[in-house]
Amino acid sequence: NPAGVVFPVSAAILDQIDAYRSVLESYSSRLLPLIRWEATKENNVHVLNETADYYRFFDATPHAEFLYSCVKQTIENDLPRETDFLKRYDRFNNAVQNIADMPDATVDHLFRFLRQNEGMLSKRAREKEFEGLSDAEVVLAQNAYAEAFFGDVD
Repeated sequence: NPAGVVFPVSAAILDQIDAYRSVLESYSSRLLPLIRWEATKENNVHVLNETADYYRFFDATPHAEFLYSCVKQTIENDLPRETDFLKRYDRFNNAVQNIADMPDATVDHLFRFLRQNEGMLSKRAREKEFEGLSDAEVVLAQNAYAEAFFGDVD
């Protein structure tokens, strides 16, 4: 990826956290009996023997294969899904701005309420957070949500 761009592989790692832990432990569990150490006052570890050679030329094949699978998942699944969501959210945001002028934070708040309630604004939300919207505007906002998140994206 280009310099300065963070590749979002952490979500894929989190989805496979048990496999990630297993890959990390596959090397460290064999190595741990060879390392002499003691705890420090700062709750850290002080290594008592020379360990550099254990790390210098170790076989990282399982680690590389795991990372490859996470990158593949990110490219093939996570990024397209995120891009689709952002397109849909932008469509919703633009439609709502055409219904009633409101700050982005309020549009996001409206989105979250609609998302939690399957596209419908609850009576409580209509009477409290969005009391300034007319009944017609609420219907238009709900329709905008349905079109953006249940319809096809261009």
